[in-house]
Amino acid sequence: MRYIIIDGLDGSGKDTQANLVRQKYFMNGEHVIVRTHPSDDNKYGIKAKKALLGRGKINHIKASMYYAFDVIRSVRLYRNKGETIIMVRYLMGVAYLPLPVAKLLYAFFSFVLPTSNYMFFLDVEPDELLKRLLKRNEHEMFENLNDLVKVRGKALELAKNWHVINTGNSIEQTQSDINKILDELDLKNS
Repeated sequence: MRYIIIDGLDGSGKDTQANLVRQKYFMNGEHVIVRTHPSDDNKYGIKAKKALLGRGKINHIKASMYYAFDVIRSVRLYRNKGETIIMVRYLMGVAYLPLPVAKLLYAFFSFVLPTSNYMFFLDVEPDELLKRLLKRNEHEMFENLNDLVKVRGKALELAKNWHVINTGNSIEQTQSDINKILDELDLKNS
């Protein structure tokens, strides 16, 4: 089984690239499952999304807690269910917390949740992220330049062993960069 993690800040292209990766393996005849968090098919994901759209410290705590439950639920339900599992918004949700807490929870979740060599952090400069996010209809609590700069810094610190992909380029260039790494890993693991 291939376990792919695609993570990054909002607006970095996670869903777009996850669907392109899904298509790559699906075209090879594989059974591929994509899980995006927060999910809208269970109470944890729905509550996480609602809290993310709110404001204040209590919503921040609720969003983090329900997000974690949503990810854990996905792992329990879908692990070993397909030849390729793609988890979107998986571990880097902890980067929205203060750095000491983020490091602690990242270490904990990396220990208890499945990880792999197929871990991609999609990175974009904060000003470009903000431009992308302002085009959306709904805005989450961290979608401002100051928070994007802080969260990106924490996420990059946590993503030291990940494949960091610049998604400030075109979708096609990003796809090519990801596919090159996927092909190398698949060859190595075959």
